[in-house]
Amino acid sequence: ITIAPDWVCEVLSPSTRTYDLTEKRDVYREQSVAWLWFVDPAARTLEAFALKEDAWVLIAALHDDAEVRVAPFDAVGFALGALWQD
Repeated sequence: ITIAPDWVCEVLSPSTRTYDLTEKRDVYREQSVAWLWFVDPAARTLEAFALKEDAWVLIAALHDDAEVRVAPFDAVGFALGALWQD
């Protein structure tokens, strides 16, 4: 990563799930990405993390149709269910 973003959102898939949750997560920490979200369409979940003192801290664990108001986009909410294809 040349210039690290402030926020990354990974959409998990069966083929890349382990890689995203381990190796890529470590790269984002090493590059000081401030916020990291994992969206899992199969489980209908969103887990959001903030980087604090070089460690990921879970700041939200949402599922189904929960209202999403999570940093860095906590000023505007949306329904998590809008992401799921029914």
